[in-house]
Amino acid sequence: MKTVALMSGGIDSPVAAYIMSKVSDVVLLHMDNRPYSDDRSIAKVTKQAEQLRKVSGKDMPLYVAEHGKSQGSIKEVCGPYQCVMCKRVMMSVAVEFAKKMGASGVVMGDSLGQVASQTLKNIKAESTGLNFPILRPLIGYDKLEIEAIGKEIGTYEISTMKEQSCSVVPVHPVTEAEPKKVLEMQDELEFSGLVEYSVSSVKRISGSS
Repeated sequence: MKTVALMSGGIDSPVAAYIMSKVSDVVLLHMDNRPYSDDRSIAKVTKQAEQLRKVSGKDMPLYVAEHGKSQGSIKEVCGPYQCVMCKRVMMSVAVEFAKKMGASGVVMGDSLGQVASQTLKNIKAESTGLNFPILRPLIGYDKLEIEAIGKEIGTYEISTMKEQSCSVVPVHPVTEAEPKKVLEMQDELEFSGLVEYSVSSVKRISGSS
């Protein structure tokens, strides 16, 4: 079985990828947020991928897709739904990429309630209508448990390296997103075009194909 794991550069996603590597061949996908982040995000996720290969003994190739165009469009339309719609774009790109790679599921680092985009209502809204397995191996873990695993596998120190935080996070992000509203915004965004653009931009930057 093959899965595609979204890698943000944060603490959670490499831990989720590691856990899933025990039961599947994991392909790593990073959504390049520039210009709303900086070059350090790419360097960080590359180091995370190297450490994951070392600790798992598996290849775990790393791919990168452009995401800045989508973020800019979301910023113009979505207001407090920025983070929810950002996640929805990323998940949709990962789903299409997974299909191309012959993968059976997409892996997320979500931990229930840890940040605004990870409330149960937001997770439901982000996932509505995707019709593809979305795997969340950390969903019941708390922050300290995830950090402990990250330290054990050597990704925590990399994850906490300094980088520019996303510059389009709203001051008051929605925490109870409505699926209907998500679908309405999706129409306003010309969503399928954004997803197609990101999927077409995917390139491998480390590991074997």
